Amino acid sequence: MGAQLRVYRRRIRSVQATKKITKAMELIASSRIVKAQQRLNASMPYLTLLNSAISAAASHASDVSKHPLMAKSADGTRAAVLIVTADRGLAGAYSSNVIKEGESLTRALTERGVQVVPYVVGRKGVGYYRFRGRVMAGEYVGFTDLPSYADAKQIGEDLLEAFLRPTSEGGCDEIHIVYTYFTNMGSQQARVRRVLPIEVVDEVVTSESGLPFPLYEFEPGPEAVLDGLLPRYIDQTVYLALLMAAASEHAARRRAMKSATDNAEELIRTLSRQANQARQGEITQEISEIVGGADALSA
Repeated sequence: MGAQLRVYRRRIRSVQATKKITKAMELIASSRIVKAQQRLNASMPYLTLLNSAISAAASHASDVSKHPLMAKSADGTRAAVLIVTADRGLAGAYSSNVIKEGESLTRALTERGVQVVPYVVGRKGVGYYRFRGRVMAGEYVGFTDLPSYADAKQIGEDLLEAFLRPTSEGGCDEIHIVYTYFTNMGSQQARVRRVLPIEVVDEVVTSESGLPFPLYEFEPGPEAVLDGLLPRYIDQTVYLALLMAAASEHAARRRAMKSATDNAEELIRTLSRQANQARQGEITQEISEIVGGADALSA
């Protein structure tokens, strides 16, 4: 019985050590979520104003449908898919949900007769594709928990170069991003967003005050302005997806570590009860042996 009690105590010490680690990781993830949210909120106004500037330039351009980033054949044959996963684990089903969404998109495009060209961010996604022997057009690792604009710019340049290249030379007709949309600390969802070609919609747009937008004069011209703004739009869109994915990763890791800490506490309580029962059984056995020995001597 003493050996069994030692086993319980050893397991309790082991679980307590694990609990300290998971609790520390939970606190670290909680602090990083706040910083990721601040970076995400700081980048949103720029993208909003960039969209407004592109809309204004497109409305004054002679024929935006002829722009290379807006004029692509409807029956495309190749599509680039950027899948944003995590570099590290211990984040629950965060990476697997993104990969599943990417697989669903791949099946949908394949059924249309479109060949998918994957671009993968994060070691989890890269490992998934390498294990299955799939060729990736781009691999980006080492920055998923703290992405920078330089990382997004590199990815955006690769995607834009593939889009502008003819399909006969290995180019793509469409660009899609699969990432995790961050709503709040308790809600994140894997989503798909088509980045290129940019969809042009004819509609009357008013400002936030309800008044029409003022007239603009473009120098040297709206077409030249579009040429300068659209590549920045691609980079900023990729950057926003990376920031949302980073915030979602920290939120998923905090939630997973909190669940692990709670499970460790429950396991410690269970093992403590079992150890107390074993100790009580050992004491009862010793008392019985003493009483039995005393009875034997008195007889």
